Amino acid sequence: DSHTTMLLGAAKHLAATRDFAGTAVLIFQPAEEGLGGARGMLADGLFERFPCDEIYGMHNMPNGQPGKVGICKGAAMAGASFFDITVQGQGSHAAMPQQSRDPLVIASALVNSLQTIVARNVAPLDTCVLSVTQMHSGSAYNIVPDTATLAGTIRYFKDEVRELTETRMKELCAGFARGYGVEIDIDLRNIFDVLMNDGDLSDAYLEAAADIVGAENICGDEEPATGSEDFADMLKVVPGAYCRISHSGTVGLHNPGFFLDPQVLPVGASIMARIVERRLAA
Repeated sequence: DSHTTMLLGAAKHLAATRDFAGTAVLIFQPAEEGLGGARGMLADGLFERFPCDEIYGMHNMPNGQPGKVGICKGAAMAGASFFDITVQGQGSHAAMPQQSRDPLVIASALVNSLQTIVARNVAPLDTCVLSVTQMHSGSAYNIVPDTATLAGTIRYFKDEVRELTETRMKELCAGFARGYGVEIDIDLRNIFDVLMNDGDLSDAYLEAAADIVGAENICGDEEPATGSEDFADMLKVVPGAYCRISHSGTVGLHNPGFFLDPQVLPVGASIMARIVERRLAA
């Protein structure tokens, strides 16, 4: 993992040079992608066992601009909920659909209605994304199945927007269940909080990055991202900042064609080491 490699590089440098006064805590967090790694560490007493005054995180960004470092101050990355919806209908032979309560038809209509929540309930100036990313049903050509499942995610920057969206999803599911005479179960789970970057600590992070990549390669007014990151949970407990460090290759993250530019590794390691040296100046 590139982030682990960069942090190990920073650790090696800091241990060898000791050009700082105080204690630097290096956190190697597992299970970042929606599996609750940050919340698990916090529940395990991370900051009680290793008290921190400030915390800094980093993520690589394949945008074809090597050496660029950017931060969005304030609300920088969206919070996220995941959802699973099960439509329990009634199956039949495909040649006699009148004997069924077809969950595929119901689930398909529900997908379309879910898309109206953002369009017709969330204020236009409030950012919200609702994406249905999975639909599963059926096992044969000649059978109307009895169940269909949907799954997906909500992304938001305000808790009240998430609450509104989740309420409307529950109401739509209840309405469809009543209207079609079926059972619809919805399971909503908050997975990520909104990532909030501290303004002053963002500036400190950028100053450290400028020592490594040059002031001309830093940006302190990046656009917020609708992607999510569970470092947000740590930032709710300890103030800090999270930056994105660019490298060559333009295939996006979470893609089998993604290329990690190895030249980003010493750059990221150096920035991490430098923020320690600056904030804990000897």
